[in-house]
This record gives sequence, C-alpha cells and structure tokens, in this order.
Amino acid sequence: MNQNRRFFLKQGGLALASVGLVGGVPSFLRRVAAGVQSPAGRRKTLIAIFQRGAVDGLNMVVPHGESAYYELRPQIAIARPGRGAAGEAALDLDGFFGLHPSMAPLKRFWDEKRLGVVHAVGSPDNTRSHFDAQDYMESGTPGVKSTQDGWLNRFVQARPDPKATPFRAISLTQSLPRSMQGRAPAVAMRNLADFQIRAGAGAGRVQGGFEGLYEQGVSDVLRGTGHETFEAVNFLKRVNPAQHRPENGAQYPRGPFGSSLLQIAQLVKAGVGLEVAFTDVGGWDTHRAQGGARGQLANLLGQFAQGVAALVTDLGPARMQDVVVLTMSEFGRTVRQNGTGGTDHGHANAMLVVGGAVRGGKVYGRWPGLREEQLHEGRDLALTTDFRDVFGEVASKHLGQADLRRVFPGYEGGAAKFRGVMG
Repeated sequence: MNQNRRFFLKQGGLALASVGLVGGVPSFLRRVAAGVQSPAGRRKTLIAIFQRGAVDGLNMVVPHGESAYYELRPQIAIARPGRGAAGEAALDLDGFFGLHPSMAPLKRFWDEKRLGVVHAVGSPDNTRSHFDAQDYMESGTPGVKSTQDGWLNRFVQARPDPKATPFRAISLTQSLPRSMQGRAPAVAMRNLADFQIRAGAGAGRVQGGFEGLYEQGVSDVLRGTGHETFEAVNFLKRVNPAQHRPENGAQYPRGPFGSSLLQIAQLVKAGVGLEVAFTDVGGWDTHRAQGGARGQLANLLGQFAQGVAALVTDLGPARMQDVVVLTMSEFGRTVRQNGTGGTDHGHANAMLVVGGAVRGGKVYGRWPGLREEQLHEGRDLALTTDFRDVFGEVASKHLGQADLRRVFPGYEGGAAKFRGVMG
C-alpha cells in the first residue's frame, strides 16, 4: 500500500484524513481509541491563511512615500494619508507605508504592536503560474516540483509529540491543502457544524455507512482504521468546539472565510490540541477592474481584514500570546496597472504577521524601490526576503523547531536571515 495514500470520509463537506497506514493502524488513532483527552497546559498555535490568486500587496500595504507608485498607477493607486475623500486614503503606518482603507479593522493591532508586515517578500522562483507558485510556497521548496509533502506537514513530522491528538494539524478547507499533505496525520474539514451534526444525531446512519465500507474491504488494516477513525470523530464530538461562541464583541464576516476563522477559534478554545491550522480565501487575481480605494479589491480586503480582526479579537490578548496568524499569497501583482484597470501576475508581495509574540508596529524587509531600474524584470516589485525566512522564523521562534533543514530541505537560511518579526 502507498504510504501516502489517504482515505477520506466525506459527509457534509467533511474530509478526515488518515495517513501513514503502512504497518498497521496509525498510533494517533490508537491513542484516541484508548480515550486520550486533550493535552494539558498551553500550546503554541500557528494559523496560516493563504490568499489564493495573488493579492496585490502594493495596494494592501501601500508604499505611499514612493512617488513612482502613483506614477505607475494613475487610476488604482490609494491616496496618500490625509488626501482624497473620507475613507479613501491609506491608513498611515510609519510615514512611508500605509494600509488600504478597507483594512481599517486591523489598524488597532498595528497600534498595539501586535501586527507586523513583511514587504517585498515571496518566492525566489520567477514563475508567474498560479499553480506552480502555490505549489512551491506550500511545499516550501521553490523551483522543485518533486517534493512529496508540504512544509506544515514536515514541521509536524519533525516534532513528534507523544501527547498529540488527531487534531494537532487541521485545515478548514474542503480537502487537505498542499502544505499539510505528507506522512504526518492531518485533518481537513469544511464545516465544523456539519461535522458535529453528522457525528451526533445522525451518527448511526453515517457511521454505519462508513464502517460498512470498510467491512467490505479486503484489508484488516483498513477495516480497523475505519472503526478507529470514528473514535476520532467521537473525540471531537465530546469536546464540542461549537459550544464556544465569539467573545469580546468579535463579528466575523459572512461566508466561507469568516466561518472557517470562527471555527479555528472554536478549536483553539476547545483545547483539542491544535498546533497548526490552515484556511484559504480566493478571488485575488484582479486582472480587470481592480479598483482603488473602492471596488473589487477593496471589497475583498474588507472581508479579509474583518475576518482576521474578528479572529484576533475573539481569541483575546491572553490566548493570542500563544497564537500567531501568518498570511501569504503565491506572488504579487505588476507595479504598473494594465489597460483594463487591473494588474497582472507579478513577483514579490506583502505578508501580515499577528500575535502576542510578534514585534508589531513595524514593516520588515528591505524596500527595493519602484523606479524602473529597481523593478524585477522591469515590471514587478523586486524580492528582498525569501518567504522561507519568514516561515522559518515563525516555525523556529514561535513553534520551537530548531532544525529548519528538516522543514525546508535545501534551504540555506536560518537565524541570520530572520527579519526579527518574532520576539
């Protein structure tokens, strides 16, 4: 049997992945079957958010102190702070950079020094393919297509935890993302409410159908795994994350993105042993009618900022001492707007990092400038920070992974290349 083969239970958008089945039932399922409960004590958690489609980092975190920005974007640039109509100017961060006005919900975290930005960051590979760039970022191996597993899965592999529950690594997506695929166990679920309903009132029908599938199988290993997978379902049912409601006045945006962040917060509060969480949000490929302070991108950024702000607010300062939220996108957009009022596939981008241990209130990374001679291939924001420098710093300083070569094979960075975003 292929070691990386996965078996998914799909009911109401749920996919529960059991990985590494060679040699018998996975040990994490044995522990669940034996009644292991949530680990005691505090646990560091990383929440990774992927902006799929290549967000325009130059309008998300605006270099309003750069005159070339306005020259190259006459219709879609965000006005300098204090200029333009109310609510249409950049929210100043440090006199040079500012947030898009739709991202106002995040500004207070900057002021509280809990939000940091890394600019001119991305993949050293030059691809403009969404598929390849996402693959490289999620595998953590730019330019290498043969990598079998994702960087978040390798992190879990590199740090065996005898107290780990089946919910150490969870993705609130319909299927397991590239970054979580690999030999370590991981769970993907689209909707926690459906999970609870089908593991609760409808458990007899669903469980019978799923276990029946394994009863008809030819392998005792698969048959046993099917039963014990349902013990994992029952584990989550017992701790019932859905009982935790938003706190501190947090208001999540409607839709799949807001729902996924709400459910991640519920899992953190429920103490199910969550260490790595993932979700994504699409729509960022703004080739046409991107808009400036208002329009397509502004609407997307508003939903995005409201969701992240709700998550941080909901968890509260005490829990956020153990949580880092890290945003990413496969590449940026061209500096020059195109003929249809949009932007095309670019190169470097911006990342947001939020958390109690984050040294916020600062934009990190060397700014390369936007004059023609400073641009990558004469058209894009040049790269000055490898995304692995940021991922690695979070993995090392927040999650405690000492040997980054096990997480990022072929990576020659390390502490010397960290930007200092983590305290």
